[in-house]
Amino acid sequence: MPRPHRRGVALAALLAIATPLMPLPVLASGATEANRRAVSDAFARWAAGGNSFFTDVLTDDMVWTIEGSGPSAGVFRGRTEFVERAVRPFISRLSSPVRPTSYRVWADGDHVIINWEGRGMARDGQPYANRYAWIFRMQDGKAVEVTAFLDLAPYDDVLRRIPAPTQ
Repeated sequence: MPRPHRRGVALAALLAIATPLMPLPVLASGATEANRRAVSDAFARWAAGGNSFFTDVLTDDMVWTIEGSGPSAGVFRGRTEFVERAVRPFISRLSSPVRPTSYRVWADGDHVIINWEGRGMARDGQPYANRYAWIFRMQDGKAVEVTAFLDLAPYDDVLRRIPAPTQ
């Protein structure tokens, strides 16, 4: 077992190496606040019943990544691909849309993070609830990249349990 003195020296050496690599705190700039406001306002409209969140926030050529290892995880290139392959198949199985029930937003430069809870109702009468963390990289007031973290089990369960509507 190392002596306490050696642990202190090792910690000091680690801090000396890591400190130049650690980001400096960023004060809220105009762009930071504008990006935070763009996402916050779009979420507020969505929570109030709006349905234009993805159009409001995403560029046409954005890249959306759903992290995880389930069948719904993956990378979607472009808003149209994302909506057609990830959003529509899910919402078509709901009788009431997912709405944010609470959320918190943080911003730093061109990045905005939103941690939110959402609830909806599946067409079979079962409730859907999930927690999300979305990380947006903004450019000119819209997201060009999004990384989404969520519990894929309930999301995939809705897709598996409820057949897609026939057209």
